[in-house]
Amino acid sequence: MSSLQTLSMTATPSAGVPDLSRVPCVDAVGIEERCSRFQTRSIKKESKVAGLKHVLSMIDLTTLEGQDTPGKVRQLCYKAQHLHDALPRIPHVAAVCVYPTLVRVAHKELEGSGIKVASVATAFPSGQASKKVKITDTKFAVSEGADEVDMVISRGEFHRGEYTYVFDEIAEVKQACGAAHLKVILETGELSTLDNVRRASVLAMHAGADFIKTSTGKIEPAATLQVALVMLQAIRDFYYETGRMVGMKPAGGISRAKLALHYLVMLRETLGQQWMTPRWYRFGASRLANDVLMQIVKEQTGRYQSLDYFSKD
Repeated sequence: MSSLQTLSMTATPSAGVPDLSRVPCVDAVGIEERCSRFQTRSIKKESKVAGLKHVLSMIDLTTLEGQDTPGKVRQLCYKAQHLHDALPRIPHVAAVCVYPTLVRVAHKELEGSGIKVASVATAFPSGQASKKVKITDTKFAVSEGADEVDMVISRGEFHRGEYTYVFDEIAEVKQACGAAHLKVILETGELSTLDNVRRASVLAMHAGADFIKTSTGKIEPAATLQVALVMLQAIRDFYYETGRMVGMKPAGGISRAKLALHYLVMLRETLGQQWMTPRWYRFGASRLANDVLMQIVKEQTGRYQSLDYFSKD
């Protein structure tokens, strides 16, 4: 089977539900130790600037507030394309992520830029809606121009052990996405244990997820290095088992460049260079881009610019 055929495979409801009782337990102590080592890596000078630019290219620039307006989304799309025009060779971000009702605005503003339009769906962030509503929500986002859909799993059903229900829901949403990529949000802060994070990751990937994502960013804790490492290890083992690559998106609470670089080190040492592209790795963030830009300016000029030089949206 070719890699293209493998990538296009879509799970069908109730077919291929993995036996989660066979998923190995997570060595929590080992995870803690490994994460502590990632944070001791020192990246300097040219390598640091290259890493920071890499981070910028992987950001899903996000606005998911009740007060979002078409004007705010237009401004965010402009920022996505013009992060800092005074700095040479600065990449644009990977995507702009908005609610389904604002996808059409983002699609128009980003047309021809190479920046993807991502949209949350399936009753984000709670996931508390009927399956019919979730499917309709997904199809609407795609019809408005979304290239990527970020769905949330039904955590209540997962905790009840209704794994077939969760699997089927993900598979049906994946079908509703059509050509759009599906990012499955586990909301790891509500999964309680690293073992549950591992099980949910395996379930989502077998159901057809193109990406697995940590969090909605609406609850605490959101993304952590420990949770991200467990998910990366699940992706690695799934790849060894099936030959299918799955992407990863940590989201929520990642607002500092230094922390983002720790995540990149973890990615490189767990999955390798093949995953070190926006095609396979994203940061879900609203504030991270500005801090990364400040650090790049500092490396190039020796001094920080004021935050007034950067737009909030």
